Amino acid sequence: MAKKGAGCEVQQDEAGKGKQAVNKGHCGTCQHSTPKGHGTMAVPPAYTDLGKSAKDIFNKGFGYGVLKLDVKTKTQSGVEFATSGSNNTDTGKSGGHLETKYKVNELGLNFNQKWNTDNTLTTEITMEDQLAKGLKLGLDASFVPNTGKKSAKLKSGYKRDFVNAGCDLDFDMAGPTVHAAAVLGYEGWLAGYQLAFDTAKSKLTQNNFALGYKAGDFQLHTNVNDGTEFGGSIYQKVNSNLETAVHLAWTAGSNNTRFGIGAKYQLDKDASLSTKVNNACLVGVGYTQTLRPGVKLTLSGLLDGKNVNGGGHKVGLGFELEA
Repeated sequence: MAKKGAGCEVQQDEAGKGKQAVNKGHCGTCQHSTPKGHGTMAVPPAYTDLGKSAKDIFNKGFGYGVLKLDVKTKTQSGVEFATSGSNNTDTGKSGGHLETKYKVNELGLNFNQKWNTDNTLTTEITMEDQLAKGLKLGLDASFVPNTGKKSAKLKSGYKRDFVNAGCDLDFDMAGPTVHAAAVLGYEGWLAGYQLAFDTAKSKLTQNNFALGYKAGDFQLHTNVNDGTEFGGSIYQKVNSNLETAVHLAWTAGSNNTRFGIGAKYQLDKDASLSTKVNNACLVGVGYTQTLRPGVKLTLSGLLDGKNVNGGGHKVGLGFELEA
């Protein structure tokens, strides 16, 4: 026996002792499904991540002029180690760093320690979602034993639906510098503001605005930095294998507009090809191949289209191991 309501069917089991509600839409006695209105939006990205999809097209997969090796491992206790070494083929300078990460999930604490070949020691401690949901607090300190130079930075961030804000206090002997940024998002639209204030000089040293739109397969980003630098980018995911991006930049008082076009094509699940070209006729090509799980090879090159026979072209090789 069944009783039917507006879009909801209530069925009685064979023993007649219980009822099951079968949801066929929306009604007062059934569980409502989550509405998919345009007003709902996840947490917007941080200010520095605005236009990130387009930036990745132009930056990831390219490493010309550098020979690089990255090794990442993780112990059974959860401690992560990352080692990186690189050599600049133009200057011959080599460098590297060692980084360790450890998490205390019960307290919401993350510890990050880093040492590089410039003999700089860096320690970062962060706590997230403990005092309030979406609130992240951190302390970043560095020390150079050779010179005795020390620095510290207090970091804070808060994110929830429609809002992503952060404020950092960079300590300096002359006086701290305040860095703050906020991004608001609604129905795909994004608006952000970023500033830096030097308390010693009582001067605003950074004053940036950004506006963008983000859809499933399309992103638009524009920004104005200090009222003199203007930029914009467009990102589009054409299909599951092809991504494209365009970026423009212009400086006030200059007649030169800088622009570039880039694309990334996924050849198969283990290989991808990236290309880009700018208004200076510099052509970049990158090929990334996953040789096996945890082993990745990257080959890249830069060609000067205005001086093909004159040399000056660059190549790069990257090798990444992860276990």
